[in-house]
Amino acid sequence: MSTQGPDNGRRGAVAGLVFAAVVVAFGLWLARSLTSASRMQDCLMSGRTNCNVIVPDR
Repeated sequence: MSTQGPDNGRRGAVAGLVFAAVVVAFGLWLARSLTSASRMQDCLMSGRTNCNVIVPDR
């Protein structure tokens, strides 16, 4: 017989959903960071010296 009520099941599902969202957010941040580093390395390896990203003022 299960001692888990409907509230405990829902709490576990919400915790799992929050955990999955955190993992996805971390994965997206990591992918973006690695892509940026790769672009910088490609620029530097091609012999350029002006590889800094310039963000225009708005």
